[in-house]
Amino acid sequence: MASAPLAVIVPRSDLAHDAVGGHYDELDAFYREVWGEHVHHGLFETGRETVEAATEVLSMRVLDAAGVGEGTRAVDVGCGYGGTAWLAAARGADVTGLTLSPAQAEVAREPRREVAHQPTVLVRNWLANGLPDNSFGAAWAIESTTHMPERPRVFEEIARVLRPGGRFALCVWMAAPTPRPWEVRHLLEPICREGRLDGLGPADENRAWIEAAGLKVEDEADWSRAVAPTWRVVARRVVRGLATDARYRRYLRDASMRDRRFVLTILRLDLAYQTGALRYGFFVARKPE
Repeated sequence: MASAPLAVIVPRSDLAHDAVGGHYDELDAFYREVWGEHVHHGLFETGRETVEAATEVLSMRVLDAAGVGEGTRAVDVGCGYGGTAWLAAARGADVTGLTLSPAQAEVAREPRREVAHQPTVLVRNWLANGLPDNSFGAAWAIESTTHMPERPRVFEEIARVLRPGGRFALCVWMAAPTPRPWEVRHLLEPICREGRLDGLGPADENRAWIEAAGLKVEDEADWSRAVAPTWRVVARRVVRGLATDARYRRYLRDASMRDRRFVLTILRLDLAYQTGALRYGFFVARKPE
């Protein structure tokens, strides 16, 4: 008998108010060493790319879908280290990025000679973003919405700040429509808890949130197979770091580091993609004129 469809899978314990920002601050150096400036999945088109190249390909696909070009006023919802925001700025866009992590913001604000107009980076909660109504022609969120509570409001805020006709691109971690109980217990729920995610919804749930906010979904894809190699690359780099760098080993032995279990989460993520319990969604939507 097939499992009943599930709604959002949530962690067994509530997130602390500073859990997401603290997670990225604590793992700052670790993330930058194993990923680079784009702390998100890569889109592997041949399977032979470096993770740095693949993550940039994903960012460029997002910017293309959101219609980002010369003169576009754009907002990056969860900008991380600013990798995608800087790529948009290099196209001539006027970019505002938001992150909860002061460590990420510090890196994202570092000037780059090749870009004349650097992004504005705010350390601010998206649900209290303070941005004006109808002020952006493009918006994107790459793997940030799953960290946020009150998911319907997340998309309502995106719709509010977009101008009529503005475009929104979303990359989102998702649960399979009917994951098996053991996958929920041993993979998806721990991934939420250890990765500081507020919850994982299936594709239908994400589409419903976008549309309920008043945005029209114009394109949708499942990129799971193309992004899954990210975790094998990251896992190899972590293993190499543990073997060659004493800092990695000291971090894992330090009981005061509340996010050190994320090393185990990397293995869960790889397995969750292999079983199909974890999916990776791509949505493109537009605010009606």
